[in-house]
Amino acid sequence: MKITSVNTNGIRSAARKGFFDWVQREAPDIVCVQETKAQIHQLGDAIFCPEGYHCRYHDAERPGYSGVAIYSRHEPDAIIEGLDWPEFDAEGRYLEFRYGRLSVVSLYMPSGSSSELRQQIKFKVMDRLMPILREYRNNGREYIICGDWNIAHKEIDLRNWRGNQKNSGFLPEERAWLTELFDEVGWVDAFRVLNQEPDQYTWWSNRGQAWAKNVGWRIDYHIITPGLKDRLKSAAIYKDERFSDHAPLTLTYDMKVSDFRG
Repeated sequence: MKITSVNTNGIRSAARKGFFDWVQREAPDIVCVQETKAQIHQLGDAIFCPEGYHCRYHDAERPGYSGVAIYSRHEPDAIIEGLDWPEFDAEGRYLEFRYGRLSVVSLYMPSGSSSELRQQIKFKVMDRLMPILREYRNNGREYIICGDWNIAHKEIDLRNWRGNQKNSGFLPEERAWLTELFDEVGWVDAFRVLNQEPDQYTWWSNRGQAWAKNVGWRIDYHIITPGLKDRLKSAAIYKDERFSDHAPLTLTYDMKVSDFRG
């Protein structure tokens, strides 16, 4: 099973740059999208529900902001929009497809880079999300939580780590939160199971020559329950084309949806 996660920074913009042509060529089983920046009534063109996929969008109430989506070749048994958490759900940040005992989630964590207020909101989301992730870890289901988590975990995960230690996305509190998630709660950073190399980034600032010089951050993840760790086969960051300021992150798993049904 091939699963892709990508922050499109506007699904309509990504479409104009050839994103959906790439989806049809690569044919992932599941595509988890973040930051669609559109309302469903603006996505009436058939291109926004790729042929052969079951599609669902979870929009933000605010036009042109946030939003997540999932495209799946496999019809889900259930779809969950949001976490019954009004402030979070109003921003369109969580969408889950369930296939038997397997859940695949598209998650878009808030950024705190725009203001101190947004950073405080990000901390509140982190505080409230951790108990949910603890419960998921122990509820008997397997999870693949794909998305833009807006945190680079370790120094290896961004080029200019020394100069970013006081910046949102690499604050000590944020990094410690991910360490707790991995080392204490037991979730797995799937990409790092397969690839421990430096310079593996998924986001680049539009300022300067960040893309050309590969001055990036790894803030997009597949974060999985440990029961799926041995099913990991390959990981790839796609950079041959540029659909947004993020690159698609694709992991291949040695499993089928049918493994989790029945």
